[in-house]
Amino acid sequence: MRLGFLCDSSERSVLTDILGRLPPLSLLSVIDIVLVAVLIYQFLILIRGTRAAPMLVGVGVLALIFWLGRLGDLTTLEWIRRNFLPYAVFGLIVIFAAEIRHLLAKLGRWVVFSRPAQSSAAEAYDDIVLAANLFSQNQTGALIVIEREIGLRTHIESGVPLDARLSYDLLATIFRPSAPLHDGAVIVQKDRIAAAACFLPLSMNPVISNQLGTRHRAAIGITEETDALAVIVSEETGAISLAVGGKIERDLTAEELRQRLSQLLHRYVPAAALPTPISNGAELEANGTAAPNERRSVSSQPAQSGFRPEVER
Repeated sequence: MRLGFLCDSSERSVLTDILGRLPPLSLLSVIDIVLVAVLIYQFLILIRGTRAAPMLVGVGVLALIFWLGRLGDLTTLEWIRRNFLPYAVFGLIVIFAAEIRHLLAKLGRWVVFSRPAQSSAAEAYDDIVLAANLFSQNQTGALIVIEREIGLRTHIESGVPLDARLSYDLLATIFRPSAPLHDGAVIVQKDRIAAAACFLPLSMNPVISNQLGTRHRAAIGITEETDALAVIVSEETGAISLAVGGKIERDLTAEELRQRLSQLLHRYVPAAALPTPISNGAELEANGTAAPNERRSVSSQPAQSGFRPEVER
């Protein structure tokens, strides 16, 4: 018993001695440690999956070699370390220049996050309005789902992951009838297209009109299960519809769609400069009433091609 007590006492004294050598932990010390940990974590997240990751490993290997050379008193390695280490900082800045720029840009977005985020989101959803107007003119079927608070990861995994910036041109390309990804839904997360050709659950509501096809039922089904929004363009009539909360609003104009997205997303979506409706050139010649600028706005590509008309956005 006495021996065990002496062992416990000696262990306590050693622990007390170690803790006594540590500097006192203050609030500023905790803040300092947290800030350094956050910076290191954000940097590692930033370079994950990029060319900088193996380069950072190489830098770590070199640092380990020089450290071992210093411990082993290796003269040549120690001479290299003393003469070239001051310039290594500039070399690291050159090597990781792109990652440093991205980190500083991300930090800037955090500081002034409200204005850039609102501007980026407004521009992105403006592209959805423009694309829906194009599909309506060409009678191209389309289904665009906009994620809100409830995540759509399960449905994203059912399609082809893209993680691309949302743009008018990309939507027009995806839903082109000859494109391999046109048959399915596009899921939008903030200002990025998460995936295309996604499968959505069909609504089993018996009250739904029989005139609505699979695309419209899928849009209603996803809005019944989540708080997402779904923009639908009919392939048969070219009518634009919006599904929200298990209900569907049909025969919307592009301007009405813009206003509804602005209300539902609580963001200001600026009025879109909509392309001029595509008309038959022969009818224009026969009527002789088209103005010269209207004749120039007619696209030289076929209407069913899915590409945007040659007009200014």
